[in-house]
Amino acid sequence: MRVVLAGGGSAGHIEPALALADALREADSSIQVTCLGTPRGLESRLVPLRGYELELIPAVPLPRSMTPTLLTVPARLASAAHAAGKVLDKVRADVLVGFGGYASTPGYLAAKRHNVPIVVHEANPTAGLANRIGAHLTAHVFTSHPDTKLHNAKYLGLPIRRQIADLDRFAVGDKARAHFGLRHDLPALLVFGGSQGAKSLNRALAGAIGAIRDAGVQVLHATGPKNIDDAQAHDGLLSPGARASAVPYVALPYVDRMDLAYAAADFALCRAGAMTCAELTAVGLPAAYVPLPIGNGEQRLNALPIVQRGGGLLVEDAELTADWIKSSLLPVLTNIDQVAVMSEAAAALGRRDADRWLARAVIEIVATEQAGKPRADNPAAGDAPGAAGQPGSLFTPHSASPPAPQGPPPPARPPGDGPQGGGRHRHAR
Repeated sequence: MRVVLAGGGSAGHIEPALALADALREADSSIQVTCLGTPRGLESRLVPLRGYELELIPAVPLPRSMTPTLLTVPARLASAAHAAGKVLDKVRADVLVGFGGYASTPGYLAAKRHNVPIVVHEANPTAGLANRIGAHLTAHVFTSHPDTKLHNAKYLGLPIRRQIADLDRFAVGDKARAHFGLRHDLPALLVFGGSQGAKSLNRALAGAIGAIRDAGVQVLHATGPKNIDDAQAHDGLLSPGARASAVPYVALPYVDRMDLAYAAADFALCRAGAMTCAELTAVGLPAAYVPLPIGNGEQRLNALPIVQRGGGLLVEDAELTADWIKSSLLPVLTNIDQVAVMSEAAAALGRRDADRWLARAVIEIVATEQAGKPRADNPAAGDAPGAAGQPGSLFTPHSASPPAPQGPPPPARPPGDGPQGGGRHRHAR
């Protein structure tokens, strides 16, 4: 089986695609995976690092306003779709799976023209233009959020790395803390803002770090490469009592083992990207989410269901200050019982097997297409993944669903995809 994955630009499009690639290889090592991207995206670096073949096509960004550039889009899009079609022919693709981004629209158009089955996965609560187009070209559409408004959408969850999905925070917690130079006997706050850091998070933390450590809370801070010098200067901000007890503050330019960072922490202060929210709930780590104050507000929508179910806090970027950390976050960090409850709530929303469910769907869709069955007979095209439990279906559940969290009942979810090994506080054992 030969699979082409289209999605690029940001890590939010690339990482779910790579998680699916890994799950396909796990399901069948003979599956050939080719990634379709553009020269301007992170895929040029991330895809080869993960050992997958990358084919590049021209990027066709769409202007956000009526400008003369808009007139050139049809011709450039046709050229990019032609290039994508050449890739599909070259690898003899059995299916194209798109995740949004610059490469997806040309990929969808090419796949439709070349009679290659299309699968769409949308990571965000509000679908982007590429996936809105793709969703009208196929019946196989999956989303990370239950309320995403997208044609033919079925709620599945966001594929995440197995390194994160298989993590048992509490089994490796002491090892993880030792890795970063943290103490095993104190609460730990993880602060991160993406690969480049987040200035507003760093600024607020700088004004509160003394109070945090005075309260006996240690900090693991991923500053971003350009901010490490400023962060390291905060290491001396301690009262004599806290200095004597050596409450650690560990600042790093970036963290390349986020699984260990999650295992070392009891709470996080972070942005609210789709991947961040999916990973934190999968491992049962509660967080104070600070949505990025640009775009269409999708980061706030990512975090809102978690906060509403009690798995985190939400603070707008403009309201994140040192005083907010001291008055609103610090009392939570020092309340063992409250953190334990929030951890359980976060874990109840986690999806650890979305990568495997999507891989099974892709394999089944290809098998159905190749067998010449009508599309309506395909279990993957049913009302929801969890409903496709017919004998022989790759969606057959492998265990029962966990009890639903308190509050309004969630939409249907694939059985057997509940939280595993998360959701308690290491100091509440």
